[in-house]
Amino acid sequence: MSVEIITARWIVTGVSKDDTAEMIEGAGLAHEDGEVLAVGPSTKIKAAYPDAPVTDHPNHLIMPGLVNSHHHIGLTPLQLGAPDEPLEIWFAARLAMRKIDPYLDTLFSAFEMIASGVTTVQHIQGWAVGNLEQVTASASGVLRAYDDIGMRVSYCYAVREQNRFVYEADEEFCKRLPSDVAKVMAAHFKKLTMPFDEYLQLFDALTAQQTTQRARIQLAPANLHWMTDDGLLALQDKSKSAGVPMHMHLLETAYQKEYAFQRTGTTAVRHLEKLGLLGPHMTLGHGVWMTEEDIEICSGTGTCICHNCSSNFRLRSGVLPLMELQKRGMTVGMGMDEAGINDDRDMLQEMRMALTVHRVPGMDRADVPSPAQVLRMASEHGAMTTAFGATIGRLDPGRRMDAVILDYDSATYPFQDPDIAPLDALIHRAKTKDVKAVMIEGRVVYEDGRFTMIDREAVMAQIAEALSSPRDNDEQERHWLREQVMPVVEDFYHEYLRNTATRTPFYKSSSST
Repeated sequence: MSVEIITARWIVTGVSKDDTAEMIEGAGLAHEDGEVLAVGPSTKIKAAYPDAPVTDHPNHLIMPGLVNSHHHIGLTPLQLGAPDEPLEIWFAARLAMRKIDPYLDTLFSAFEMIASGVTTVQHIQGWAVGNLEQVTASASGVLRAYDDIGMRVSYCYAVREQNRFVYEADEEFCKRLPSDVAKVMAAHFKKLTMPFDEYLQLFDALTAQQTTQRARIQLAPANLHWMTDDGLLALQDKSKSAGVPMHMHLLETAYQKEYAFQRTGTTAVRHLEKLGLLGPHMTLGHGVWMTEEDIEICSGTGTCICHNCSSNFRLRSGVLPLMELQKRGMTVGMGMDEAGINDDRDMLQEMRMALTVHRVPGMDRADVPSPAQVLRMASEHGAMTTAFGATIGRLDPGRRMDAVILDYDSATYPFQDPDIAPLDALIHRAKTKDVKAVMIEGRVVYEDGRFTMIDREAVMAQIAEALSSPRDNDEQERHWLREQVMPVVEDFYHEYLRNTATRTPFYKSSSST
C-alpha cells in the first residue's frame, strides 16, 4: 500500500497533558500501511509526499478514532427481553433473553459503534454456554465479525468461577429454591461452568488464532464476587507471562461494596492491592463505589478506570466521582457497556453525557470535565485500557491510522459562532449523521452512511429472520425459570446492605466513606 494523504479544515491529533486540544488548522496527514507517517499543515505534507494521492475534506474535522473501553453484546438486553432493573435483579431478568448467533450479534453493535466514530472496542464476552470447544467457537464468531467489518478489537472472555447468579455460592442459592426449580437452575449453572484451566486454554487458543493487527486477546477476571483469590492470582500470573492487560468489573454497585467487606473485611480495591493485582496493566470497570482511599490506591499504582456513564444510570448503580480521578491524573477510559442511554452504542452521545453529568454546582472550571478531557477519555485513555495501548488513540507519527472524519458544517448548521473552539462545538453538537467517514488501520470502513466491507442490510435481515421464530424449548425453559427465581433473588438482596458505609457513595460525602 502506497502513501496516501488526507487533508481537512482541522486535524486534532490528541489532547495535551494540560487538557488542551492539539489542533492543526488547514492540516494534512500522510499514512501508509495503516501507520501515520506525518501530520502538519497540508502544504508541507503535500510537498513531502508529492506523488501521494490526496483526499480532501475542506469542511471537516479529523480526530483520533474513538475507543469503547467496555462492551459485551450486540442486541441489547432490552431488545432480547430483559427490562432495566437494578444490576443484581437485572442478572435474573437476563435469564429469559433470546438467543442470537454471536457473529450476527457482534455485527449489530459494530454497525452502531462505527457509525458513531468508534474504531476500537474492548469486547468482554461472557456467559457462553457449553464446553471449551463450544465456547471457543462462540468467541471465534465474535472475532470473525470484527475482522469482517474491519474493526479493531481487544477481546477477553470474562472468567467466572463462583457465585454466578447472586453473591453466594451457586449450590447455596439452589437450596433457596423449590426442588423442581432448583434442579433446572443447577442444570443452567452447569452449562455456564468450565474448569479454570480451560479458561487459560481458551486464551491460548484465541491468541494463537489471531493473524491480523486489528485483533488482540487479553484477560478478564470478571469481578471479585465471581473469582476466588487463587483464580485472581493465576490470572495475574498469566497476564505477566503473556504480557497482556486485564479488565475487571469492580464496585459497580453498593451491593458489590458490601460483598467485598463481608468477604475480606476491607474494600475490594484494598484487597486487590494486597493480592498484587493493581497497576497500569489492570483496568477496573465502573469503580462507582470506591472510597477516597481506594482512589488514592488506584492513583498510586497507576491502575486504569473505565467510566460507563449510561450503564450506571440505567441500572441505578450510581455516578463515578470522575473529577476526583481527573485531578489525580489517572487514566480513565469510556465505555458504553451493554447499551447507552438510548439503548444503542452512540459514542458521540456518550461523550456528551459524560461532559454534562459531572457539571456539579459551583464556579471552579477544574471541578467539571472539559470537551478535551472527554475526548481523551474516549480516545487516548481508552486505548491504554486495551491490549493496543499507546499504538492507537492519537494521530501521531508511528501510531496506527484510526480516525473519525466529522462534517463541521453539517453538525453546526445553520450557525456556529467562531468564538467556540471547533472541537468544543462538535463534542457538544455532533451526531452520527455528521460522521462523514471512519478509517481503521488506514482503510475507510464507513463513508456517507455506508459500510464498505459488509452489507449491513443483509445482516439486519438475517437477525430479523432469526428472531422472528417463537422461543425454542431452551428459551421457554429459561423464561419459566426467570419467573420462578426472580422473587427469591429480590428477597436475597432485601437486607443485604448491613454496613452504613456501603450505602453512601464517595461522590456524596467523602467523610462517610
